[in-house]
Amino acid sequence: MSGKSELLSIAKLPSFMAAASGGQAAGHQNMQALIQLRWIAVVGQVTTIGVVAGGFGIKLPLVYMLEVLACLIAFNVASQLRWHEKWAVSNGELFLAMLVDVASLTAQLYLSGGTSNPFVYLYLLQVILSAVLLEAWSTWTIVAITSACLAGLAVWSKPIALPLFHERGYFSLYIQGMLICFALNAALLVVFISRIMSNLRAGDALLAGMRQRAAEEEHIVRMGLLASGAAHELGTPLATLSVILGDWRRMPEFGKNPELLEEIGEMQAQLARCKAIVSGILLSAGEARGESSTRTTINTFLDELVAEWRQSRPVASLEYDNRISDQPVVFDSALKQMICNVLDNALEASPEWVRLEATCEADALKLLVTDSGPGFEPAILEQFGKPYQSSKGQAGRGLGLFLSVNVARTLGGSVSASNRPEGGAAVLLTLPLAAIAVGEE
Repeated sequence: MSGKSELLSIAKLPSFMAAASGGQAAGHQNMQALIQLRWIAVVGQVTTIGVVAGGFGIKLPLVYMLEVLACLIAFNVASQLRWHEKWAVSNGELFLAMLVDVASLTAQLYLSGGTSNPFVYLYLLQVILSAVLLEAWSTWTIVAITSACLAGLAVWSKPIALPLFHERGYFSLYIQGMLICFALNAALLVVFISRIMSNLRAGDALLAGMRQRAAEEEHIVRMGLLASGAAHELGTPLATLSVILGDWRRMPEFGKNPELLEEIGEMQAQLARCKAIVSGILLSAGEARGESSTRTTINTFLDELVAEWRQSRPVASLEYDNRISDQPVVFDSALKQMICNVLDNALEASPEWVRLEATCEADALKLLVTDSGPGFEPAILEQFGKPYQSSKGQAGRGLGLFLSVNVARTLGGSVSASNRPEGGAAVLLTLPLAAIAVGEE
């Protein structure tokens, strides 16, 4: 049981790590959105200060306001340098960044009229962003801090000399400031919350995909444990049958009958194939039966695989087109079984003709298997690579392509399927050479 638990844990580990990295990516993207928003705030403050002080002649403490602006710029530059290299972003780090934004806004409002400044409503932007980005306790802390800042500004700041002039309508500077503040709040919320929600949705989709992959990998591990156990159990009866057939071949009664000898030879050939399959299963499980993976070349490996497959399967015509230059590699039986599974599926759909084309493109091995059968049904193409998706209408079928897809995915590759315009199906296996090639040691 402990070995089974370890296998299940190993199967789930890549999915867990990928899901964790997906959460880190969302946090990193949210921090980048805050940095971009801060640059917009810097540009907006410079523009507002210039228009109010230069255009309307309103006196402002420009030195102090520019010092606050310089501190905000320095913090944003430091943030950009830090989060360019560091990937993981915690809730506390996002909370600290938003506190700096609140402090900067409070300082500028204190220097420019406090609650009489129409841009005081930018506090709502900080509250809404914290509700989207932060945990509950952090959000409520931001609410409390911004409320305290607003109350403090009402008590200690000096009002700006900006008359309301409501009767002037749009020509009132206060009304214009309120409209600009509202439009700015609305635009920033739409742009950045849309981006943040997109990050969250992408993270949720990645997590859901990783959970699905973990379930599939657990299914594969269970199947592998069952196959390994069955292979162990089959070893003894296969050895016994091999001894019996050898004895029969030497018996005079069978030696006088050429037809029986021929059938015994065929039985021995099929028995040898069964033993090779059992050895391959145990080899994939790390329990070699006197056999091991050997260094070879892609061409040699594929040539031998095709020759063995052609000899052991009743295929009428197999076209084999190898366009690969030799490269030293080490292949295990899982890769061989994956390719044979795809060829077997093509043979079942098209007993008269199967084609295998091998090429190398962009540091990847590409194997294209085509047939002249009826092709894939649309529902199967949509669920391609899922277990028990088969057009043969038999329970338990459809595991061959499922295993092939997961072996390729484990190696960092992929398996795609399509229907040919002239009829038949095409399955493309793409495997990175770095995952299957081993250099000279």
